[in-house]
Amino acid sequence: MVIDLEAEYNNRTKVPEHPAIIAGWARDAASFRASHAAAELDLAYGPTPRQVLDLFWPARHPDAPLALFIHGGYWQGLDKNFFSHLARGLLGHGVAVAVPSYDLCPQVTLAELTEQVRGAAAFLHRRHGRRLLATGHSAGGHLAAMLMATDWRAHGLPADLVPAALAISGLFDLAPLISTSMNAALALDAVEARRLSPLFLPPPAGRLHAVVGGDEGAEFARQSRSIAEAWGGTWESLPGHNHFTIIGELADPASTMVRRALALLA
Repeated sequence: MVIDLEAEYNNRTKVPEHPAIIAGWARDAASFRASHAAAELDLAYGPTPRQVLDLFWPARHPDAPLALFIHGGYWQGLDKNFFSHLARGLLGHGVAVAVPSYDLCPQVTLAELTEQVRGAAAFLHRRHGRRLLATGHSAGGHLAAMLMATDWRAHGLPADLVPAALAISGLFDLAPLISTSMNAALALDAVEARRLSPLFLPPPAGRLHAVVGGDEGAEFARQSRSIAEAWGGTWESLPGHNHFTIIGELADPASTMVRRALALLA
């Protein structure tokens, strides 16, 4: 059977109501930032204006565990300011959450973008001396897996800097994107797509859990299933969610997704 890869991976076409959902993210995120006093905003982790992160602390935070949420947008759109409210779920359980922005393709290559996110993780460890749970959505799910697979010792950091990842609607095999419109900004060829695909990297130590929305389609389910099988991790499909609604679970301290994140932190 021939798969229409453009139809499978073009989430905005599949979910025509996405502009209202994204506008809702922006409103909720701005409201959350305004109401959350225990926040450090726009901390610079790198030299460019977009290499900044927001760090949200629980009410009592001296020894709080630390999670990193990496936003999506096919590595070419959005920024941290759309996603602040997603920290609410883990904050409700005493977990601090960092939300970075990063430079976008095609202004940088995907390899350079990946290094920037590694820089955000390294910045947090050097500042707070803690291991990180990497979480991320869509392109951010790819980046969360890349953090888990990083040889941190080569960066002068603990090998287990990122011992676990929660990858939401992630992309772990980039080859299918080469023939889609998404690749206009990414400029991936077969060699670079494989080099930057977590699926083809040596399985790291630690634990990965992949989550996908039940309404996302066969290719996104395959992506999550494949990385879980290759890395000895786990995966699940959450009924009733599409590519855009699924991350709303992170804002609810009682949600299934937050419970999965807490289990990975444990």
